[in-house]
Amino acid sequence: QVQLVESGGGLVQPGGSLRLSCAASGRIFSIGSMAWYRQAPGKEREYVTRIFNSGSTNYANSVKGRFIISRDNAKNTVYLQMNSLKPEDTAVYYCNARIMVSDYWGQGTQVTVSS
Repeated sequence: QVQLVESGGGLVQPGGSLRLSCAASGRIFSIGSMAWYRQAPGKEREYVTRIFNSGSTNYANSVKGRFIISRDNAKNTVYLQMNSLKPEDTAVYYCNARIMVSDYWGQGTQVTVSS
């Protein structure tokens, strides 16, 4: 089992920045990759970005060039730096950890982009 706890959400103005954190515990040595997803009101959960154990990353086109995923292995924490935020980035952001074919999820953190 893996436990994930997100933090760092909040209200930010358009064009602003926010950094989310996801602290992992449990079977962390079995994790193959970690990711961020988001779910806006009335919409399905969508993929945002993923970071693999190799360090390679992948981003959805909607956030490419604005969001950066990184990790601190010593702290077992993954970060999502969000820059140039837009109102359409408003959503609950979920941290994901993948072990083989199993997915683990955090409880989510709300990000609201509004003036």
